[in-house]
Amino acid sequence: MEDYQNLSRYYDALMEDGRYPERARYIFEICRRFGHEPGKTLDLCCGTGSLTRELYRLGADVFGVDGSVEMLSEAARIGYEENISILYVNQLMQELELPCSVDTVVCTQDSLNHLTDENDLQKTFNAVSDCLKRGGLFIFDVNTVYKHRVVLGNNDFVLESDNVLCAWQNELCENDIVEITLDFFEETENGMYIRTSEFFAERAYSENEIVTMLERSGFGRIARYGFLNFEEPEENEERVVYAAVKI
Repeated sequence: MEDYQNLSRYYDALMEDGRYPERARYIFEICRRFGHEPGKTLDLCCGTGSLTRELYRLGADVFGVDGSVEMLSEAARIGYEENISILYVNQLMQELELPCSVDTVVCTQDSLNHLTDENDLQKTFNAVSDCLKRGGLFIFDVNTVYKHRVVLGNNDFVLESDNVLCAWQNELCENDIVEITLDFFEETENGMYIRTSEFFAERAYSENEIVTMLERSGFGRIARYGFLNFEEPEENEERVVYAAVKI
């Protein structure tokens, strides 16, 4: 299991443009368009809790689940500093099991792409369905096949924040899997740099694969949008949003 021990330290600093307030409002608007009250809401793969906190600020009765203890530790620390009380639970998404049903599940930041085995993606959809009340809403985003083949591909990137530089290297493999290596260089007080690394892989799934798996898990009324809008996704869309109702 990937614990993202190093990534958790730098994630928020390198994701300052995550647009979390906008994402939270967008999720509420999806709910409105479906005639659905968010109710008890699960932020699945919540990471450091940035979106969880924004949903909370909008009035959602929300809690977070993530497979990384390190990410959840950051979420708890930030929540404490901001005087926000949110429950966080350590579980893998494909093994999700809750003591009671919820009304809404959200899963963002291409978290589902981290499941490179299609059986794990199906297990996750099944687990989400089992946790949702009938009529409950599942909202998630995924990176597209286009993004994996063209944008990420075998390309390299550099991300910077005030005291951290991240060298990002990709390798495109079979089944639209991108293997990702992140090298972090953190400046110390004496001007030296500490290097740490993180390695993981993401897989892009086609629309047909995703819709077929959702339907197997008991979802219907499946909508598909461009990122943070309500238009039909373009051919060169890098991230697509899905909304599906448990029937």
